[in-house]
Amino acid sequence: MKIFNRKQALHTYLDELRSQGKTIGFVPTMGALHAGHLSLIEQAQQKADIIVCSIFVNPTQFNDKKDLENYPRPVEDDIKKLESIKCDLLFIPEVEEMYNSSDKWSMELDNLDNILEGKIRPGHYQGVTQIVKKLFDIIKPDFAFFGQKDYQQFMVISYMVKKLRIKVILVLCPIVREKDGLAMSSRNIYLSPQDRQNSLALFHALSKFRDLYKSKSISQLKTEITSFLKSAPGIEMEYFEIFNAKSFESATSKRPGSIIALVAAKVGSIRIIDNMIIEK
Repeated sequence: MKIFNRKQALHTYLDELRSQGKTIGFVPTMGALHAGHLSLIEQAQQKADIIVCSIFVNPTQFNDKKDLENYPRPVEDDIKKLESIKCDLLFIPEVEEMYNSSDKWSMELDNLDNILEGKIRPGHYQGVTQIVKKLFDIIKPDFAFFGQKDYQQFMVISYMVKKLRIKVILVLCPIVREKDGLAMSSRNIYLSPQDRQNSLALFHALSKFRDLYKSKSISQLKTEITSFLKSAPGIEMEYFEIFNAKSFESATSKRPGSIIALVAAKVGSIRIIDNMIIEK
């Protein structure tokens, strides 16, 4: 695996590969890699000739400086994991390589940054779109791979790609879960044993939603699952919403087709998000 720290060196190297007819698959990450990230690399390997992974803890998408400082950065371990699954290229720049003092960014996101995660974390999706646009400009991937766990982020990036007419195919990859159902996340390591047990309430809520989906209305589902989460021990629910998966607006009936249930909660001091899609 080749490792690049400079954007110009990576850009030039990829241009040479493109001139040989190679297709580029890209997996952007913030490091602290787990099986969920590695599954994105594996799916990329099925679609593209050359796979680029980036590791960059992006400061502009954190609205809590402490969260930014505490974000795990096990770089050596990450490199070993990427080498073990034969990732081709790793881009791991310093903040100064990606940002300078004259950088300005503001993008209209059609209300996607004012609901759910955007409402709870103001400015977060401005930071996400800013860094993803920078990475797309450097790498110019044919395909970019994102995990379903951050579904709202995928919708935000899809909106940006369409609005700015960026030539890239976005690929949504399924959530990878622990054996007991907890969605994999770099932050799970910070859960105490009791909080880890309590956190399973989110997956249980989504499973309940799936099991009751055919027999209950949208409003009944929302009431029942919200009640379940509010009574779950050790859980501070932030939201449980049922959306049309394509328009990313509140679902009032099951008619639109794909429906997604999204949940966020604090378990101890750790925020956990999860979701489940029900296809028509």
